[in-house]
Parts: sequence; structure tokens; C-alpha cells
Amino acid sequence: MAARLAARLSLLALLALVVVLTAKADFDEQFEVIGDRDHIGYKDDGNGGQEFSLELDQESGSGFKSKAKYLFGEFSVRMKLVDGNSAGTVTSFYLTSGESSTHDEIDIEFMGNSSGQPYVMNTNVWASGDGKKEHQFYLWFDPSADFHTYKITWNPKNIIFEVDNVPVRTFKNYDDLPFPTSRPMEVHATLWDGSYWATQHGNVKIHWRPDPFVVSYRAYHANGCVHSKNSSRCPDGSDAWMHRELGDEELRTVAWAERNCLSYNYCADGWRFPKGFPGECGRK
Repeated sequence: MAARLAARLSLLALLALVVVLTAKADFDEQFEVIGDRDHIGYKDDGNGGQEFSLELDQESGSGFKSKAKYLFGEFSVRMKLVDGNSAGTVTSFYLTSGESSTHDEIDIEFMGNSSGQPYVMNTNVWASGDGKKEHQFYLWFDPSADFHTYKITWNPKNIIFEVDNVPVRTFKNYDDLPFPTSRPMEVHATLWDGSYWATQHGNVKIHWRPDPFVVSYRAYHANGCVHSKNSSRCPDGSDAWMHRELGDEELRTVAWAERNCLSYNYCADGWRFPKGFPGECGRK
């Protein structure tokens, strides 16, 4: 009896190892590690897919970025954020062309908060190094309690931010204003210590605890035009997102999010822009 039990436990341990190795192989096929690889976990999500986790402790944060570069696309992931007191932590899912002074970037960032207080979801767009275009939201659910889907659609007409398939923001391309159209971008996901700015403008610092902070990612999806050398190759079916703009019903959900969830709008921050608001503010 004891021998059979030991054999069964050994088999289960072997199967678990196979699952971890498979998840790691899938990760390595798509992504490059940012930071310490020991702070990244891999496992089966229980539904035939893969789950990757990022850890943050006093030694290091962690992250990953796509091996592919894209020029336009549709990108989504399911995330479960740090629970409990997450003050000072920053969790992100974003696209960026790099770190130059003229870089392009499309951000979804979650700024942690003290226990019992809501997360802030920060959305931002950078074009040719021109940023400061934040819309920040308190979501209508606790993003640390379960997995939720966050999605960025980027095409030549606009950028659309969605939460659980609910559009909450659209950023349009105007001919006379900067917009990311020419610089290929990688997809990044990171978890790091942003104490100097993340929570109440840096007034609440990170509170280190015995266990690391953990964020989990599932169901990563990238359907974009892969850029190589001087050309981009778009996948079949890309028309579904390449020409997408929000219709009247979807614009009503954006208006709902602005009324009920929006906590900061750069186009209403006169103190920040004493010489006049950015050109897109007030346009339809």
C-alpha cells in the first residue's frame, strides 16, 4: 500500500514538473525576461492554458516583453493584481518603442493602494516623446479578487482601451497632432516598486511583507502586424481591428466610465497646463 502511494505521489510530482516545463517553454517562445528570472512563475491555468506570475520583493521586481515587435494590433491579457496592501507597487501591461526622447508608448498601469482602498488604473499615450495624456479610473470591481481582461486596440485611426470588453477610453488620431504610427512597439508586462509616485503622489510608500507581491497573467493574446526590418506583416483577419472605431453604443460606455469611474483627466487639469490644454482636448 505504501509503495503504491509513493509511486502515485511520484507520478503526480512528475506530471506537475511536466506542466511547469511546458509553461516555461511556452513563455520562452514568446517572451524575454526583464529583471530576475527567479521572480517569474509558470503553471497550467487549469483550463488548458498557461499562467505566468511576476513577483516583487526587496531584492527585485520582474517583468517580460514580447520577442515580436508590432506596428498596430490588438493586445489583451487577463490579470489578477496584488492583493491586500499594495501601496507603492505598480503593475503594468503596455506597448513601447523604447526609451528614447522620441519614443511611442501605450500604457495600462495599476497603481496600488492601502488595504481597503481602490486601485487606480492609469491609461496613457506617448507619441514622439509627447506624453502627459493620462486618464485614471477607479474600476467597478476589485482587480485583485479575480482575473479580468484588459485590452488595447491600436490602429491608424485611434487607440481603444477596454476592461472586460467594456470600452473605457478612446484616443483619436488627428492629422495635426502627434500619434504613434511609425515606430514598432514591443508588449511589456512588469511589476515594480514605484513608491516615489504610485500611491497618493508618493506619499504612501511600499510596505514590505514576508511574502513577495505577486501578479498573475493568463490568456495573453497578441494579434498584430509583426514588424521585421523595414516591413510589417499583418495576420489574416486583421481588418477586424485595423479599421475599428467605436460606434454609438460603445461611445456610451466610454461616457458611462467617464461619469462613474474617471478619477483624473489631463484635459481638466488647468494647473498642469497653464499655457493651454493639449490640442486634442475638447475635440470630438
